[in-house]
Amino acid sequence: MKTLTTLAASLALTIGATGAMAQEKVMVGEPSWPGAKIMSRVIGQIIETRLGGEAGYAPGANAVIFAAMDGGRGDIDVHPDVWLPNQSSFTDEYVDQKGTVALSSGSYEGRAGFCTPTYMADKHNMKSIFDLATPMAQELYDTNGDGKGEIWVGASGWASTNVHKVKVRDYGIETFLEPSTEDETVFYSRLKDAVDQEQGVVFYCYSPHYVHALYDVTMIEEPEHDPATYKIVQPDQDADWYNKSSITTGDQVKTVTVAYSKSLEERNPAAASFLSQIDMDADELSQLTYQVVIQGKDIDAAVSDWLAANGDTVDGWLGLN
Repeated sequence: MKTLTTLAASLALTIGATGAMAQEKVMVGEPSWPGAKIMSRVIGQIIETRLGGEAGYAPGANAVIFAAMDGGRGDIDVHPDVWLPNQSSFTDEYVDQKGTVALSSGSYEGRAGFCTPTYMADKHNMKSIFDLATPMAQELYDTNGDGKGEIWVGASGWASTNVHKVKVRDYGIETFLEPSTEDETVFYSRLKDAVDQEQGVVFYCYSPHYVHALYDVTMIEEPEHDPATYKIVQPDQDADWYNKSSITTGDQVKTVTVAYSKSLEERNPAAASFLSQIDMDADELSQLTYQVVIQGKDIDAAVSDWLAANGDTVDGWLGLN
């Protein structure tokens, strides 16, 4: 009888240990930008509330997160917001070459370009990039009364600002609209005033971003991205970067996905299965960034509310429907 009891206790300990191993804590990387921070909490909360596991968060840059996922020791297990081709040097090494990191099958699109309030697109037919290179645009987007329109190309120092300076030149827009590079906070204050008064304003934008939830804006149409007609040289590459750059097509549409350490397939199979199927929507993420960045809502509360309202979506990520 004592032997049977001992065997039963031993079996229970073995099962418990196996269960604990299957639910090993998942450390979710937390890059600095708002969308990535929100995605990290979406992943962490699902692991804790739906899978019954434990999650932690580890701030870090892309290189640090990918190296940790490659190590497979649990220091960092997940990168919540991988932008491709921007981060393709990491996926080439760790996903394609080493095979230590996997990408989710789901993804959302990331886009960059110029936006204008939808009332400008609808009332004045300002929909194409070539509509901005016209005397009509010059008049409609002249908010300071100097006879020339304005177009915000981003803040000084951003790599994207240099891209859009070149675009404004090569699309012929700068003949009619003066590019500005004021600080983002200053510009968004001006944007609010313009929208409140239904004035003309056009500006650099990308999605997902809270501006799409903050205002009704339309992204300006550009010719489809063509690598042959899209050449950008940055100042750290050549002092004559502006003259050596040339862009006459739109930015490449980005694919944004989740990356995770393949070691999770052994250390926490349930989490690995979930991460392989996660498939976020860009508009939903824009709404969440609006709540957190603009409305000041606590990030965990915002994510918790979103998960409660989107149970069917989460069920799909968990393979339950």
